[in-house]
Amino acid sequence: MAKDVKDMEEQEELKEEPQQEEEKETKEKHTKTKKESKEEKIEEMGQKLAEMNDKYLRLSAEFDNYRKRTLKERMELTKSAGEQILEKILPVMDNFERALKSMETAKDVPALREGVELIYANFRDFLSQQGVKEMECLHTDFDPELQEAVTKIPAPTEDLKGKVVDCIQKGYTLHDKVIRFPKVVVGE
Repeated sequence: MAKDVKDMEEQEELKEEPQQEEEKETKEKHTKTKKESKEEKIEEMGQKLAEMNDKYLRLSAEFDNYRKRTLKERMELTKSAGEQILEKILPVMDNFERALKSMETAKDVPALREGVELIYANFRDFLSQQGVKEMECLHTDFDPELQEAVTKIPAPTEDLKGKVVDCIQKGYTLHDKVIRFPKVVVGE
């Protein structure tokens, strides 16, 4: 019986050895598969990174080109807008030249005055067409955000205290934005 038990134990050991070897092989294969899988993932991630980097560089270049193109267009637009305004001022300049020429030989001062007033009205209309408006400030409350006080004088009447008594230089707005503040004298 002891011999039978010994034989059985040997048989079981022989059975266990191939199982252990199979388990080792399976573990090694699994480890290799994991390593290969990790390497494949790393390679795949590297490719994705390269693609994303390429897309980023292309997008960056496109944006830079867009920025340069819009800057150039804006400069051209500003240049041509100034050109259009100057073109429209040239007739006023022509009228002033005619007035100066007629002043040399004119003996009729009222007619000369009337001609200069027409040129002034023409120029004022041109400015209003461009969106330039004169700021009214005489006898209004002094507002330091909209007016520049040059000096203060004693108010001629009690109701003019703290108000604009005189306008030394007119102020103008362009589409509701102040482009030149009026210089005023304020009553104290």
